[in-house]
Amino acid sequence: MTTVLLVVSEAQARRLLSQALRALGFKPVALPEEAWGRPPTDVFPDYEPDLVLADTTALEAPVISGLAEHCLHVPFLLFTEQADDPEVLKRAMRLGAIDVLEPPVQSSKLAEALRRALARKQAARQWAAQEAERDTLMLRSHIDELHTLLRVGRTLTAKLDLDETLAAVVNAAVEFTGAEESTLLLLDEETGELYLRASRNFEERAASTLRLKVQDTLAGEVVRTGKPVLLERDAPEKIKTAYLVHSLIYVPLYIHGRVIGVLGVDNRQRRGYFTQRHVERLTALAEYAAVALDNAQLFTAANAERRRLETVLNNIEDGIVVLNPNGEAIIINRVARQALDIDPHLSVLGRQYTEFCPDRDLEAGIREALDGHEFHTEITAPDGRVFSLQAVPIPKIGVAITLHDVTHFKELDRIKNEFVSAVSHDLRSPLTAILGYVELLERAGPLNEMQKEFVKRVRLSVENITALINDLLDLGRIEAGFDLEKEVVSIVSVLRYAVESGREQAEKKGVCFRSTVEEDLPMVFGNAVRLRQMLDNIIGNAVKYTPPGGCVTVTAEGRGQQVIIRVSDTGPGIPPSEQPYIFNKFFRGSNVASETSGTGLGLAIVKSIIESHHGRVWVESEVGKGTTFTVVLPGLEEDTAAAFGKP
Repeated sequence: MTTVLLVVSEAQARRLLSQALRALGFKPVALPEEAWGRPPTDVFPDYEPDLVLADTTALEAPVISGLAEHCLHVPFLLFTEQADDPEVLKRAMRLGAIDVLEPPVQSSKLAEALRRALARKQAARQWAAQEAERDTLMLRSHIDELHTLLRVGRTLTAKLDLDETLAAVVNAAVEFTGAEESTLLLLDEETGELYLRASRNFEERAASTLRLKVQDTLAGEVVRTGKPVLLERDAPEKIKTAYLVHSLIYVPLYIHGRVIGVLGVDNRQRRGYFTQRHVERLTALAEYAAVALDNAQLFTAANAERRRLETVLNNIEDGIVVLNPNGEAIIINRVARQALDIDPHLSVLGRQYTEFCPDRDLEAGIREALDGHEFHTEITAPDGRVFSLQAVPIPKIGVAITLHDVTHFKELDRIKNEFVSAVSHDLRSPLTAILGYVELLERAGPLNEMQKEFVKRVRLSVENITALINDLLDLGRIEAGFDLEKEVVSIVSVLRYAVESGREQAEKKGVCFRSTVEEDLPMVFGNAVRLRQMLDNIIGNAVKYTPPGGCVTVTAEGRGQQVIIRVSDTGPGIPPSEQPYIFNKFFRGSNVASETSGTGLGLAIVKSIIESHHGRVWVESEVGKGTTFTVVLPGLEEDTAAAFGKP
């Protein structure tokens, strides 16, 4: 039943209207006067009226004055004796009244007024429903459009190949706007012209030759102004497109705040016209396209740079491997594959270095480089070539491993060693004879003081030459692998004797001597005599080159299954340019005093002994501050040492 809310001040009028409404089949409800002061949004939910019938007095009440603002869906009829008063009617119309009833009201007139009001309410509801449906359809269209744009954007930004990206852009432009053709023009920085880089449904002959000047063309205007251009029917600019079209849109392509090209769509055959909405769609697409183009160009440039780098790396004679901080290979060239005996068809990029390292010592060295320490060693490739391997940590990159072919130098060194050994061996006999005859000179007759001085100098020179020859022969035996029987050795005991000997030398020279040797160092599999010789040479050199008042420090510690020995001094140091050569035979530093004795073979012997024990040695030095030699020897695990039998 239709409810009519009566907002009438006179009781007699309310009663008569209620009777008439009931007779016509309506449900009258009188609004109490105390509710008049409330807005309709507070009152109407309790009564749910379909119509409102109010008198002149009620026009000033909030329940009626708020109808026009809050409850337009509820029809409002005015019941008044002042129907001829223009001010009353004007106020009623302003508040939304749709009809005026003047007492006495006949039933037929009342019924007709109510019918019109209800019909108007129904029409208003239908209009509201249509508007809501239209809004819903428009919203759905916008959502579909956004989904399409998002899908196209994902497709574009996922492509990294430049040609594929350009083709996807022009295809998306046609799909997104419903155009016949699409073109993508890029700016030639050298000529200042726009050239066609990609197109959809465009004539191939025109596409290959189309170039537009920035001046006096619509596309050029987009480049100059950075704003879209919409060409509609009967536009005088039609000739500026270089081909006749019915409608056209050009939008700019921005990269890093600069217009680098133009994206356009047109209708050449079909008489369909574009709207501002199409401009907005194409502009949104152009933003995605610009990002995709920038990514594709960067990727193409990076790929070209990577290919150039690969070409360079694969054609140099040194092996190169680069690992990321996780130990995964990111660069490896042909020579490195050969040196490490890696199958040329096996892809190792992205794999852990442990998957292609040829031996455990190299694996341990690379692990040390990943921990921030340089690593040096030599490896032999399957084809017999010898490579000097160096692993250097690079902050935020990982580790760079270089392999330099030293086969030729090794062969020269071998020939030289054989020659030196042969000559040294042949020199020992005549030197021994000379020394013997020198000893017999005094028995042949008395010598004066000058003769005795000369004999003393001859004897000293022969002894020095003999010591040099002994060192050369010693070095030859070590490098050849002779006289190097190995057993389980307590490196702590060897260190103890070497430290005591060094301490005595230091005390005689007035040099401070400190040592810290851990007692639980791992056992070492080696030759105790040679290890003692190696330590004596390093510690002896430190004492020899440290001036009185200086200090020599010896430390030894265990790290995992490795023994790390460091010998530091406060001597003159070694110039950086000479540090790579200090382990070469007969090399002596340029800043060593001429009166300091030495053959230049001590460190060469040290390196040979350490390498024969599968260890490593390197130097760190600063001129004027001193030098530190670091020796790393592989230790034995407890069960392995026990199997050999501890000394």
